[in-house]
Amino acid sequence: MDTVRSAIAQSGLPLLEARMIVGHVLNVSRAWMIAHDTDTIPADRLLQIQAMCKRRLSGEPMAYILGQREFMGLVFKTNPSVLIPRPDTELLVETAINLVKDRVDATVLDMGTGSGAIAVSIAHYCPQAKVMASDNSAQALAVARDNAHNLGVPLVLIESDWYAQIPSGKFDLIVSNPPYIHSADNHLEQGDLRFEPPQALTDFSDGLAAIRIIIAGAGGFLHAGGWLWLEHGWDQAENVRALLRKAGFVNVDSRKDLSGIERISGGQWVLPA
Repeated sequence: MDTVRSAIAQSGLPLLEARMIVGHVLNVSRAWMIAHDTDTIPADRLLQIQAMCKRRLSGEPMAYILGQREFMGLVFKTNPSVLIPRPDTELLVETAINLVKDRVDATVLDMGTGSGAIAVSIAHYCPQAKVMASDNSAQALAVARDNAHNLGVPLVLIESDWYAQIPSGKFDLIVSNPPYIHSADNHLEQGDLRFEPPQALTDFSDGLAAIRIIIAGAGGFLHAGGWLWLEHGWDQAENVRALLRKAGFVNVDSRKDLSGIERISGGQWVLPA
C-alpha cells in the first residue's frame, strides 16, 4: 500500500521537493499532507508522482516539472520554451513599478518578455499603465498570453526581434531581461540552465550584444525623460553604464540585488541637443 508518507520517503528527493510534487499531483497543501500522511494514494496519481520524481532526479527544473513558478507574489505558467522567472529579476520589476505607479497614462515596453513575468507583474501592480511585451519566439508569446489571461491583466503582445516590429510610438519606460550570458560561460552547461532555452540565456557572443542593440535603439522609442532599465550579469554593470552614457542617457545608475550584486542598470533619456 502506497501512502503519502511512503511516496515522499521513496522519492529520492529532498523533503521540500518531494512534498511539492506530491502536493501538486494531489492538489493538496503541505498541512494536508502532514495530517493525512498515512492516506493511500490512487495508483494513477502514484505513477504521476513517480514520473515527476524521476524527471527531477535527472536534473530537470522544478518549474518545468510543476509547470509553474511564483514571482512577485503571482503564479506564472512555465515550460521549456521560456526562461524560468527568478527572484533576482524582481528588482527590475520593483524599479519599474516605482517609476510608473503614480503616472495615470504610463506606457511600458518589456522586450524579450518570455513567460511575461516582468510585463504581467507591472500590469498587475500598476493597472493604470499600458503595457506592451515583445519576444521573437511565438512559443514564448503563447505562454505570456496565457499568463496575462490567467492573472487577468491586459497586455499587448508583439512578435518582434527587438525593435524590428515594435509599432512607432513613445514609451515612458522600457525594461528588459535580455540574454546576457557569454557564449563560453560554463554555467550554461550546469544546473537548471541546461534545460532552459539557450536563446533566452546567451546572445551567442560576448554577453553584451543584445544589450547594445536595446540601448542603441531605445532613444527612438522613449519619450524625453523616459527610462530604460536592464538586467545584466554580475560583472557587466560597468560596461552597461558606459553604453548608456555613450548613447546619451543621463542619471545612469546600477542597483544591487539581495546578494549585493549590481544586477540592473538604467538611465533616463534626454533628446539630443
